[in-house]
This record gives sequence, structure tokens and C-alpha cells, in this order.
Amino acid sequence: MNLKAHAQRDDMKVWLSQSEVNQLIDQAEGTQQRIAFSLGARCGLRSHEVLDAAPEHVVDTDAGTMLRVWHGKGDQYRETPVPRDLATTIRTIDDVRDQSASSSLLDITSTRSLRRWIQNAADRLQDETGDEGWNHLGFHDLRRTWATALASADVDALLVCDWGGWNDLETFLEHYRGTYSPEAQQRERGKVGWL
Repeated sequence: MNLKAHAQRDDMKVWLSQSEVNQLIDQAEGTQQRIAFSLGARCGLRSHEVLDAAPEHVVDTDAGTMLRVWHGKGDQYRETPVPRDLATTIRTIDDVRDQSASSSLLDITSTRSLRRWIQNAADRLQDETGDEGWNHLGFHDLRRTWATALASADVDALLVCDWGGWNDLETFLEHYRGTYSPEAQQRERGKVGWL
């Protein structure tokens, strides 16, 4: 986990490693929380976008399976990749539930509920691991983690901006991309024999 103080606030920005993302998703209490956490950490959705996500938004394109975000920040449209297992879960839920495919995946309607879900899971992880960094985790940190994971995997930064709905590379680099993901740090440390 990487932590960095906010310039204008007293709290911290958090970037999770992929194993920590898995730990967080494992802490979810039920399918809806798992989907919400995954949409943030695996698709880069903002909290209000998570609330709007519906099964009909998962589409197969020439670029692969994508999640259509119809009303992103500034009401902008974008498409972002969705992992195969998450797409399968969403499509399965759509097959077995009574609501239409255009209905939200989540029963909750407020970002406050998402923040409470994250806080409760982070509290359990802090108790379980003893890592106080979990106390600083917010829902938006999942988006930050997603962007940094893509950048660390050498995904073109302009494509990350497109998938994430950022208008310019400078905003992405300044506010979302972490210094380096824990995986990138570990990879680079492996290049130095005495570390």
C-alpha cells in the first residue's frame, strides 16, 4: 500500500497493491459489495458511476468486453474494459433477477452507502492486518489504484485517460497515478541483487 498526504486536506491518498485489492474484495459482505468494489478497483468507476452501472452496460466490442459509462463526470460518455469474471458475474445476475437489464446492479442509491461499505471493509482489514493505512482508504482510492495499476503495466497513458474519462494527461498524472505501484517497485527491486 502506498500513502501520500493530500495537498489541501488532512487525509491521505491511498494506492493498493493488487493483492490488497483482492483482500478488500474478499471483505465484501455479499455480491453487491463485491461488484461495487470491483467496479471501482477493476474498472476505474467513480462512486456515482458505480451506482448507475447496469447489466446492459456490459457489451462485447471489437476491443473486448467493455463497460459503458453513460453519465460520467460532466455527463460524459466513455467505455472502460471490464474483467471477464466481473462481466460474467454481472450477466449472471441479470439472468436470475427480476429487474430489467437497464436497472442498476446495486440496491443502494447514495454514494454515502458506498463510503460506508468501504469504511467497514477497511476497518475489518485494519483489525485483521494491523496496517493503519487501511484507515485512510476511501472509495475514490479504488479508481486511483486502477489507474496506477494500468500505468504500471505499461498501458499507454493516453488510453488510460480515455478509459478513465480524464480530459487531459496532466490531471491524470498529477492526481491519480501513484509514484509507483507496489508491484512495479517489487519488479524494479528484483533488478538489484543486494536488495
